[in-house]
Amino acid sequence: MAALRYEFIKKCKQTGARLGRVHTPHGIFDTPAFMPVGTQATVKGMSPAELMEIDAQIILSNTYHLYMRPGNDLISEAGGLHRFMSWDRPILTDSGGFQVFSLSDLRNIKEEGVTFKSHIDGSKHMFTPELAIKIQNDLGSDIIMSFDECIPYPAEYDYAKKSLERTTRWAARCKEAHLNTDKQALFGIVQGGVYADLRQQSAKELVKLDFPGYSIGGLSVGEPAEDMYKMLECTVPLLPEDKPRYLMGVGSPDYLIEGAIRGIDMFDCVLPTRNGRNGTVMTSRGRIIVRDAKYARDFSPMDPECDCYACRNFTRAYIRHLIKAQEVLGIRLTTWHNLKFLLDLMKKVRQAIMEDRLGDFRNEFFSTYGYKL
Repeated sequence: MAALRYEFIKKCKQTGARLGRVHTPHGIFDTPAFMPVGTQATVKGMSPAELMEIDAQIILSNTYHLYMRPGNDLISEAGGLHRFMSWDRPILTDSGGFQVFSLSDLRNIKEEGVTFKSHIDGSKHMFTPELAIKIQNDLGSDIIMSFDECIPYPAEYDYAKKSLERTTRWAARCKEAHLNTDKQALFGIVQGGVYADLRQQSAKELVKLDFPGYSIGGLSVGEPAEDMYKMLECTVPLLPEDKPRYLMGVGSPDYLIEGAIRGIDMFDCVLPTRNGRNGTVMTSRGRIIVRDAKYARDFSPMDPECDCYACRNFTRAYIRHLIKAQEVLGIRLTTWHNLKFLLDLMKKVRQAIMEDRLGDFRNEFFSTYGYKL
């Protein structure tokens, strides 16, 4: 049996965005979906029970970080990542490519793979496509990623072309190395920078390899939003309609809505947890920095329209006090709210698709949140 099945439900008549479900060995998640990031086998500041309370249907963990610490062998010995972290819903793991390539001067790229130095202790390692798959097979995540190169922005055309061609060759090696095809779905990753012809070349080559799903990487890395949207518009139509499409590393509200309109099913980003730790929260009326002095005597919820645990029980003044006093509860509450906000946003997006009004929803949301239309 296939490890993954995409169930198409309907397209929005107003925008063409699609509603669906993804079936995995550890359950079903609705799409378009936002996936909270649990880099090191935990979503920072949140317990599995709390994630379930806010209805996180799938989370993401990181191959590079789990390989470095505590090690994929240990996690395999513990019974796999689901059992190790006590999470029985779907998990996606990235290949570690983004993290390895972000080490810049600490790594060296060859056809065989990438040699790099650990960010923890400086020890030398080599990631190959085969090793990236071996680690993810040991982790036992439901959805795994091919090893790819995430090029910086801007990148010269010739380098972007050579890089995507190597990424395609690596994708073929990943598929050959993947053992658990009945339990784990391997996605290919489209690259090509901000060059439309390269994105199309990458997509066509990966589709020929026939993966269970497809990711779009190398975007939201500093390029203008308009360039990202153009890359989606020239890439997504080339990907199979009966398989999920995942835009990697994207999590701001505008990108989530615009991505869904352009046919994306899955998103992930550290934005809600990172911003939460900085005292920044997303609200129905836009972003606020709750640790700012102007909230010292503000006894209203972070977002009066939100029903999360933090907004039901605590005020901006109290949460600001906790953050200024460096009490852990403060950043737990801001993180809790941010994650709930994005998960609720995706529920609203799905409902708008069902009702054929996602374009109207986008305009209303942008107006109230403070985005320019």
